[in-house]
Amino acid sequence: MSRRGSRNRVLFAGGGTGGHLFPAIAVAEQIKEMNKETEILFVGTRSKIEGKVVPGLGYNFKSIWIKGFSRKFNWENLLFPLKLFVSIIQSLIINLKFLPDVAIGSGGYVSGPAIFGSSIIGAKIILLEQNSYPGITTKLLERFANEVHISFNDSRDYLKRKDIIHFTGNPVRKNLGTEKRSTALEKFELNSEYKTLLVLGGSLGAASINKAIKENLDELLNNDVQIIWQTGKNYFDEYRNLTSSKVKVFEFIDDMNAAYSACDLLLARAGATTIAEILVLGIPSILVPSPNVAEDHQYYNAKSLADKNAAVLIKDDELITILLERVFELINSDEKLNELKQNAVKLAKPDSAKRVAKNVLRYIEMK
Repeated sequence: MSRRGSRNRVLFAGGGTGGHLFPAIAVAEQIKEMNKETEILFVGTRSKIEGKVVPGLGYNFKSIWIKGFSRKFNWENLLFPLKLFVSIIQSLIINLKFLPDVAIGSGGYVSGPAIFGSSIIGAKIILLEQNSYPGITTKLLERFANEVHISFNDSRDYLKRKDIIHFTGNPVRKNLGTEKRSTALEKFELNSEYKTLLVLGGSLGAASINKAIKENLDELLNNDVQIIWQTGKNYFDEYRNLTSSKVKVFEFIDDMNAAYSACDLLLARAGATTIAEILVLGIPSILVPSPNVAEDHQYYNAKSLADKNAAVLIKDDELITILLERVFELINSDEKLNELKQNAVKLAKPDSAKRVAKNVLRYIEMK
């Protein structure tokens, strides 16, 4: 299909979770920095994270009806064929009106219909795969893609079209950085003489991580460990009363740069965005993969780092039993913390967003 006019247009589709959304935003920011004239449109689901975050950042946003297919029996699964059909029609209409030169799929079920629609109208297709084990949407869209950008080299083994794969890393937003440790600790009203454990369970929270911290809290505090603890929305009311001079409990941490700067060791799930950030910043970490995600991708994410001694992996069902042993083993050894830090930095690809953005603009110049 021929293009109308000379406007530069890029469509982004992806979301459902921050892990699928924020890499796309990182690339969008980089594109706008490199070419302010580029028009950007995000396609997503209004009820998910992208429906709130994207308009808040000033980007145009269109929603489609699609919802993921639950792996457990769910009455809504019966509506899936109808929602998929409607979403494909909605996506075709959006694409025909916007006429993107390039469409970028960053994963999640919402990117399927939208990127399929982009391929039909002749846009160049770029896929971003954040996880070590590629998601089902990436595998389905691979046949339409001009490029697939992977975050873990292991992902090559699970994709068919080796010729279009780029080992680029997971794009992170350009405002990610660190500050002086003492300044960061002051923000949290913590003591610079103690080691600091940062606990993250995602925006909603992780039940097993929260439970393990609570059950081992006295032992941690009695051994000069202080804690910055993001419980997540679902668990904040249950744990908020544990706040003290050495424990700072939050539903959500807005200033992640300060939190990363203040911590000596991170305990977190193994989501792709978290991993990208700890690699770029060199954060020593204990990763506890969620057992409740598709294709067990968090386990493969964490294992990819653990195999290179860039993080420590603890399985979810072993967490309470061995948490203290692992935390003390690391946090009391500057040598081991530094080893994890150095190995993490070696795996980092801080220019990922810029590399993808350059390819996007190259396609636009070719139109």
